[in-house]
Amino acid sequence: MRLNKLALALSVAMFALPLSAMAQDAAAPADQANEAPAAAVVVEEEASNFSWNLGVTSDYVFRGITQTDFGPALQGGLDYAFGDSGWYIGTWASNVDFVAVGSPDIELDAYFGYGTAIAEDWSLDLHAIRYFYLGESDGYGSLDYNEYFAAVSYAEMITFTVAYANDYANQDYSSTYFGLTGAFDVGNGFSLNAGVGYSDFSKDVGSYTDYNLGVSRSFGPVEAALTYYDTTGNYADSLYGGGNTSDTFVISFKIGG
Repeated sequence: MRLNKLALALSVAMFALPLSAMAQDAAAPADQANEAPAAAVVVEEEASNFSWNLGVTSDYVFRGITQTDFGPALQGGLDYAFGDSGWYIGTWASNVDFVAVGSPDIELDAYFGYGTAIAEDWSLDLHAIRYFYLGESDGYGSLDYNEYFAAVSYAEMITFTVAYANDYANQDYSSTYFGLTGAFDVGNGFSLNAGVGYSDFSKDVGSYTDYNLGVSRSFGPVEAALTYYDTTGNYADSLYGGGNTSDTFVISFKIGG
């Protein structure tokens, strides 16, 4: 098990954050509470179609595999929703480190999709992602590829995902991924997060299972999370030499709007 020193230090800080914000919700004195405001102005702001996110993490883990050789990553994204149509586009980027000489330095994802409610508390999301890898040497070869997703969610808590890549990492074989994730509010700003996934590859390349368990906490506009990741199966060990599969704790911070 890897316990990144940065992850340990930041996790202590995360759970030692003062609770002063909760105290601010206490009721005002009776005389102040009953005092009518001198004037009230109501301003209705039109919701923006743009949203953004920016984060830092002690390790970028994708389906149980480190993408930064157990090192930190700076990540960010931008999305645009086409009104109430359900259609959206977006982009997301992170630094990467695949260890090999001449490997890429940046992952840049571009995606578009459609999301809609299908029943009470149930929603469907369909989208496609193009993974671009930038900064590799001429002799390294391209890793760029496409992946297609279908995800069904219940009450914004549980999500089942199926993803298919016809040419995974530009390696001349396909992949199919099945994932089940959950996020559960446990009070006081904390959420319990868990997930399990199964990746299967064509041409007898193999398969593996990844899983994670973590806790997150919101304070103001920032969400902090501490998550444990691990994998099992022959594909992850054979492709990454066993050294780049997880068995690690990761601390991350994210802000968005």
